[in-house]
Amino acid sequence: MATSARGGGEGEAAAGGGGGGGAAAEMEVEAYRRLFPVAYFERHLRESVRLDARPLASPRDTSVALGLVGSADGSALVKFGDTTMVAAIKLEVMTPPAESSDEGSVAVEFYMPPICSPTVRPGRSAEVAPVISKQLSDVIMSSGMINLKDLCLINGKASWIAYLDIYCLNADGSLFDAALVSTVAAFTHLEIPLVSVSDDGRVVTVPGELEGKTKLPLVNKDKRKLMLNNVPFSLTCGLHKEHILVDPTAEEESIIETFVTVVLDTLGRVVSVYKPGGSVLAYTSILKECITLAKRRAQQLRNILNESVSAMEVDKSS
Repeated sequence: MATSARGGGEGEAAAGGGGGGGAAAEMEVEAYRRLFPVAYFERHLRESVRLDARPLASPRDTSVALGLVGSADGSALVKFGDTTMVAAIKLEVMTPPAESSDEGSVAVEFYMPPICSPTVRPGRSAEVAPVISKQLSDVIMSSGMINLKDLCLINGKASWIAYLDIYCLNADGSLFDAALVSTVAAFTHLEIPLVSVSDDGRVVTVPGELEGKTKLPLVNKDKRKLMLNNVPFSLTCGLHKEHILVDPTAEEESIIETFVTVVLDTLGRVVSVYKPGGSVLAYTSILKECITLAKRRAQQLRNILNESVSAMEVDKSS
């Protein structure tokens, strides 16, 4: 079941001075847009409007759908405008290392197949993919969203390892933000399966068709949800001269001078701030404005996710 919220108006705004209608006028506007992308972009900014007609501080339409991958223990599909992510979690039993015998672990991989963008070539991994994988892993750990002790089955003998795979199906900007929401949504949907101890002493997962039928002793009596704490959400703000653009598209990212990504937890505390290079300096006033915008966006995303969870529970009960 999917829920969504409208972030801003869609549909392309014509360049100022584009004149009357007709195919010829539209072709002239499109030619100008392709030949002089920066000038076309800045012409819109002077009127405080985006290339897709959004106000500068408005995110794109956002939707979250839970449980779309039947083979996964937890999954979600997230859309920010045309940017589309699918996250799937598969739990497997592992033997924990001696230094963390009462903890499980999380392994994160972010994939960008060629279908997601014309800039991704077949046979070559996108340069940004391992960067986003590392950012996601760092945020999951540093935010405290998951208590790894909750993934322990038998101290020193068996724990869960959660394999989190995120696939970008359409890369139209703000990839980290969408990937993080899909991560949070997939862990929200995650249901920890039953496990039992086999005759040879191994801890194994009980297949769905054998639930309630196995004669082996169960380690956990019931399926359960994973408790999430300090759930993180992020917002990427494009910076171009004196302008701040919320949730930039891929076209905008190719033009803007730099960007700032702010990650906040449930309490509104800053988990991380990421800014690559670029000619625009992130002054304190700019960072404060980005954090304010991120707090507003985090609340919106939290509401969308809660609505999606409620909708899924209604579907189960009906």
